[in-house]
Amino acid sequence: MSETLRSFKLKRFTVQINKPKAEDSKKSIIPDGLFLECEGCHKALFHRNLEENFMVCPQCNFHFRMPIPDRLALITEPDSFKEKFTTLHSVNPLNMPDYDKKLTTSQKVTNRTEAFIAGTALIQHHKVALGLLDSFFMMGSMGSVVGEKITRLIELSIKEKLPLVIFSASGGARMQEGIFSLMQMAKTSAALKRHHAAKLLFISVFTHPTTGGVTASFASLGDIHVAEQGALIGFAGARVIKQTIQQDLPEGFQTAQFQLQHGQIDLVVHRHQLKQSLAHLLALHAPRKTI
Repeated sequence: MSETLRSFKLKRFTVQINKPKAEDSKKSIIPDGLFLECEGCHKALFHRNLEENFMVCPQCNFHFRMPIPDRLALITEPDSFKEKFTTLHSVNPLNMPDYDKKLTTSQKVTNRTEAFIAGTALIQHHKVALGLLDSFFMMGSMGSVVGEKITRLIELSIKEKLPLVIFSASGGARMQEGIFSLMQMAKTSAALKRHHAAKLLFISVFTHPTTGGVTASFASLGDIHVAEQGALIGFAGARVIKQTIQQDLPEGFQTAQFQLQHGQIDLVVHRHQLKQSLAHLLALHAPRKTI
């Protein structure tokens, strides 16, 4: 057999044994969702390990966005959270196209009716009025119902003389509701004015990301501002600001550490230490109450 023919047969054989079967090509070697890429260090992370580490990358400490049930499990005592104001639902006041569909989709994905949940809970031994924005529900945008629930939570805090803790994670106002969403900035700010007059504690916690009208209203009106490590905090986007002022922005602009250095934030905390830090602040500044 000539070397040319021998080479041809070997190559042909190699192609045949490497060719996948039709049924095998339809199967995924790795199941979807098993691994994901870290946004910080770009390394592959096993999803189960990430969840066990409270959605913090074990390689670079990047803090992923955290679902509401996981957040409650992290910062509150088991079964201590009592949700309030569950009957409020968003409508479509401006008949904005596809808004109803987006609401329905978000409700199915998150298994909740709105982007904000409110209630009372225990953080260690301290009873608090607790609110959390859900970035998985239309990016935590603040519409009429979100503003109403925040306001009612503030009023509950005043009525029961409880310290107030709100976790923010938002893209800003919900523009599908137009001026109705923008009015929530003034509404929540006015409620916090009454809260301040009652001499009660408000701890505002910034998580990734907190932007737009949420930053420009209640989130920035706390007595103490705490931020999770690596959180993006700002009003407009960096590109918009750069185009507006026609200047290059400082390195790390709008990060939690940058805001700490410039006085917007009082404390930057790793997620693993967040519950202990909140409990310490409550012990220093608020009387202890239990449910």
